[in-house]
Order: sequence, then C-alpha cells, then structure tokens
Amino acid sequence: MIGAGPAGLAMARALSERGIEYRQLERHTEVGGIWDVRRTDGPMYESAHFISSRTLSGFSGYPMPDSYPDYPGHRQVLGYLQSFADAYSLTRNIEFGVEVSSVRKNADSWVVTRSDGLSETYESVVVCTGSQWYPNIPDIPGDFTGEVRHSQTYSHPSEFTGRRVLVVGAGNSACDIACDGARNAVSASISMRRGYWFIPKHILGVPADVFASKGPRLPRRVQQVLTQPLLRLLTGDPERLGLQKPDHRLFETAPLINSLLLHHLQHGDITARPGIRDAKGKTVRFTDGTTDDFDLIILATGYRHRVPVAQEFFGDEQHPDLYLSCFPRECQGLFGVGFIEANTGAFHLFDAQAHLVAGYLDDLGKRQPLAHPFTERIRNDRPDLSNGLRFDDSPRHTGYVDADAYTTYLEQVSRTYGWPLVSGPPRRSSDAGPTTKAVR
Repeated sequence: MIGAGPAGLAMARALSERGIEYRQLERHTEVGGIWDVRRTDGPMYESAHFISSRTLSGFSGYPMPDSYPDYPGHRQVLGYLQSFADAYSLTRNIEFGVEVSSVRKNADSWVVTRSDGLSETYESVVVCTGSQWYPNIPDIPGDFTGEVRHSQTYSHPSEFTGRRVLVVGAGNSACDIACDGARNAVSASISMRRGYWFIPKHILGVPADVFASKGPRLPRRVQQVLTQPLLRLLTGDPERLGLQKPDHRLFETAPLINSLLLHHLQHGDITARPGIRDAKGKTVRFTDGTTDDFDLIILATGYRHRVPVAQEFFGDEQHPDLYLSCFPRECQGLFGVGFIEANTGAFHLFDAQAHLVAGYLDDLGKRQPLAHPFTERIRNDRPDLSNGLRFDDSPRHTGYVDADAYTTYLEQVSRTYGWPLVSGPPRRSSDAGPTTKAVR
C-alpha cells in the first residue's frame, strides 16, 4: 500500500481487521497526508478547517471527539488521524520516509520501485496517494509583472501584509484565502468566472450537513426545489455583493460551504470580480471591462488527480478511469482509494472504499481472481451515481458522483458479496487482532 494519509489509514485498518498481510509505504515521516501543515509540498494553510462537520466526518467506529468544534481546524484533524492510527495499531506496519517512483505490471504480480532504486514484488497494490499534490495552473493572458503563485504554496495570512491581493478560484480554499486577505492585505479581491451557490456552515444553529441529515431523504431534484429558495433567504442576493448569479442548479457543482466570504463582501473587505481577461504590468483587466492593480495573484484553481506511480493504469490524470472510483477496470490486483470526487465530506467515503477493496482482496485469497463474479463486474458495471443530477460540464466534475447515490450503491454491492462497509471501535491492546506482515 502506498500512502498513509486519511485514505491510506482507512485502507490499513480494513486490511488489518481481515488479517490480510500488508506493507505500507509513506514518503513523509508521519501519518496524515495533506493535513500535516508542516509538509511543504502539501495544500494545507493556517486557516484551513473541515468543510464537513466533525459529527459526520469521522471513520466508522471511531468518531471525532465531542470536544472538537463543529468544524475542526487542520491541527485537530491531524490529531484525529494520528490517534486513529494509534488506536488501531496501524503505525507498526508503516515504513516512513520511503517514496515510490513506479508501479509496474509483471505477469500476475506488481513490481513497486522506490526512489532509492529498490524494487519489491507484490500480489496486489493499493495506491492511496491522494489527489491534492499536483496544482492545476491556468495561464493568465498578457504580461503580469507582479507575483503569481498557486495556493499550494500559500501558508500564512502574514504573506499578504502590505500587498494588494487577488485570489482566483471558486472553491472552498479560494474563499478561505480571500478571507485571510480581507484581514491582512492592503486590499483583497476574489475572481470567479461564474456564479455559485453558497451554503452557510450553520443553519438554525447546527452544522449544515447535520441539519440536512435530520430531514427526510428526498430525491436530489426535490431537494433542489426546496433548498434553493431557502439559501436565497439565508444568504440574500449574490449579485448585490458583486457576485454573479449561479448559472446552474444547486448540487450540480462542488458545494461552496462558507459563511465568512459573504460577511467580508457585505463589509467591503473583499471585492468580487468576474473572470480575468488579461493583465499588463500589475494591472488586471476583468471580463466586465473593469481593471485593478495587484501585487500578488493566488491561483486557488484546484489540483489534477495525477497518479504518477501508475498513471498508465489509472487513466486520465484529471479523472482516473476507476470503477466505483477505486478499481481499474483491466488491472487485476491494482486499486486506488481516495480519488473520489463527491458533494460531501470524504473520510466516510474513503472508509467505505477501503472496506470494499479489503473484502474483495479477502475473497481473492480464497478463489481464483478470474472466477470471482466481482472481477467481471469491475470490467462491465457502469452504474448511474448521479442521483438524477446533471453535473457541471467541466474537467473537475468529470466522474463526479452524488454521495448519497454512491454510498447506497456501495451498500448494495457489500450486501451482495458479504463485505461489511463499517468497523467497530478499536480493540484493547490485550485483544488486538493478528499482526500483519509484509508481503513480497
């Protein structure tokens, strides 16, 4: 297994609970993946918090502590992941400081080559390297002479002191970083090419996802009809704040769960701008013809789902061709966990994926792979996981799934093959499960 971030830890627990022997390689010196702000190659920044609530964000059998706030900060999330690894004795099987350079097919096995040149052969490989390491960097037409950086390089609000800042992007990170600019920059603006729906972090005093979970499970189309007017009532008219009107229905793009951006727009701390037309010197011209001067442009424009260790087997780097977002269709023994794009928090989805992969691997140890009915299903099953939504026609939303439809379908699959998708609480050290060993 490659990677010891959230997906890798979920996968390790699922394998360990089934007594499946494994080895886990992690290039960093600690668990946690992107949630470790000390990693200079990661996307984490000081003001980052979960956009899903702690109530609905933990792994099965191991909820986040009640002492955590509704939306934990990155240090609390990292602490949760570290305690999860300790509670299930996962670190004993992790080899830290080991970077993988390639995964190659060799007859009925896989050859994993490390960056130091050492190669080892395994029956199966699970890639859990995550999808937020390789920045998507668009071109800015013209000749901007100020500083341009991707948000991956951004860490602390003090970087904005004394500068005129433009944040480009419409994701949750773009909103967070623009709000950092509102409090620390000489001036702060955010450029969005289109309008989006904003979901406040709290509705009637409770986290938005908790509020939604307490209502009846309605079809997404019905939820759209009911929720869009509610959001207009809660957030007001976005055009009054300089934002563009959404050109799509709610849930058809990744959700923007943010309350502070609207607050700062209402107070004039941030200026809303449309897309960039071009730039000359330090002057940026926008698509509505307006211009402004900036010292720094932060491109909060997302990441590409690169899997450089095994790209040829995973498909296009923007959207890996994976059945249920984790099974390459024509590569027996290779899996990916943590590459799913959905309209909800990710940890519980990683957890379900891990249990599905572990159940399949457990079964493969008892019969020939080609004889397993799930093997044929991987090749040919193409379920509709949109829940009736028409997702936006953009690279990010290629392969996007509705979380409710996805988890419902995984539950159906798990019942068919008898692979439970949840874990119980950790055992005491005195009755821990079997010790796993490396497989070569």
